[in-house]
Amino acid sequence: MKSIKALAPATVANVSCGFDIFGFAVEAPADEVIITLTSTPGVVIKQITGDGGRLPLHASSNTAGVAVEAFLESIGSEQGAEIVLHKKLPLGSGMGSSAASSAAALVAINHLYDNPLSREQLLPFAMEAERIACGSAHADNVAPSLLGGFVLIRGYAPLDVAKIPTPPNLYCTLVHPHLELKTEDSRRVLKASIPMKDAITQWGNIAGLVVGLMKPDYGLIMRSLHDVVAEPIRAALIPGFENIKAESLRNGALGCGISGSGPTIFSLSTEYSIAERVGKALQQQFESMKLKSDVFVSKINDAGARVVA
Repeated sequence: MKSIKALAPATVANVSCGFDIFGFAVEAPADEVIITLTSTPGVVIKQITGDGGRLPLHASSNTAGVAVEAFLESIGSEQGAEIVLHKKLPLGSGMGSSAASSAAALVAINHLYDNPLSREQLLPFAMEAERIACGSAHADNVAPSLLGGFVLIRGYAPLDVAKIPTPPNLYCTLVHPHLELKTEDSRRVLKASIPMKDAITQWGNIAGLVVGLMKPDYGLIMRSLHDVVAEPIRAALIPGFENIKAESLRNGALGCGISGSGPTIFSLSTEYSIAERVGKALQQQFESMKLKSDVFVSKINDAGARVVA
């Protein structure tokens, strides 16, 4: 039977000011999915590694399985699929773990059928998988994981996404403390409404970040990487966040914020050496609080999920 392996990268959602509308892909870590077509209808999760036995093996309860089921139904296939999932992204990390699994699975199954659908056409299937994972069919992780680069999710009715050009010398530092935050818990603490003054500030920062990326204007990017909506509330869920953010800026980062719903912290820098230095400094901050952490440094990943074998 035909088999294929695909990788899909971690992502940073929100990107400070862009709550629920911005996301970008990084180069590592990345989930790995191997899919084999079968003659028997139905999707089977054959094996999952790297999750400590926590993820469901039932296809309809697993993001990779849900995505593949939706794809096969959409093209009217009478074949089935077996899935092997190697989790490289930590669960509940704020790096788009569930999105990476579904994105890799979709790119693999689409390739096995000679790519009948575009990456954009695969997005709704990945979004349905996100609904299984966290109760909301959002695209700010799955869109950059599938499409690569820095992505704007302008709206959902209809789905409207656009890639934003990014400077070639923009580097991301991800520091993942060994904590876990569930997306639904991080969303539950948010307010249902915000003052008009905060909304205006946030709109200005969103527009400023887009312009700063496209020009590019690093000073404008730096001034725009501020969140007055979610971060002030979610910061309390991450030990020492304010000191960590200040340390990032002291070491030369353009800005620092919470990746997705946390607890992973992201920083953007103009040089690899700065991004590395920021990672070491933030790791030391977590060590001072008796917390281990992992550091990943990369450019913005413009390719997204890809077939590797």
